[in-house]
Amino acid sequence: MSIFTKGKSDYVRTAISRDAWKSIFSWFAMNGSGLIMLEPHSGFMDTVPAAATPYPHRCGVLYIIQYIVFWQGDGGGAPATTWLAKLYDFMRHHVSKKPRQAYVNFRDLDIGQNLAAVDGNVSTFESGKAWGERYFMGNYHRLASVKAAVDPTDYFRNEQSVPPFLQ
Repeated sequence: MSIFTKGKSDYVRTAISRDAWKSIFSWFAMNGSGLIMLEPHSGFMDTVPAAATPYPHRCGVLYIIQYIVFWQGDGGGAPATTWLAKLYDFMRHHVSKKPRQAYVNFRDLDIGQNLAAVDGNVSTFESGKAWGERYFMGNYHRLASVKAAVDPTDYFRNEQSVPPFLQ
């Protein structure tokens, strides 16, 4: 039997209150519950400017939250994915905003996917903004410009690869 998994992520910049954690902990007694992992940031990471690397989530980030659910067998994931979607929605008050940031290595197709241009061959910069700015913040445009220089035909692509910024 196969095991399936789905994940999401958030960045936390302001400490979540003790009362909020009590509410969060109650989610783990629900049907389909998964797990969360908190990965600390800060320290040395705060000293690296956001534009110095493609990864901008440095200064002011306390930790990243990974939300993960698992299920066995084809078609049996509804309780787990429903739990994940509802917890993720509940957490919106406690995590980064405008935009709600996410970690690129926990690819989340729910926040958007590339759409090909009319010719069907090249993903569009605009379609990538929905997820690109959440993963890369202000670095998304710069990364898309580099992609245009090195891969203007968008040969190397997936559902959330950086599309080329073609003018």
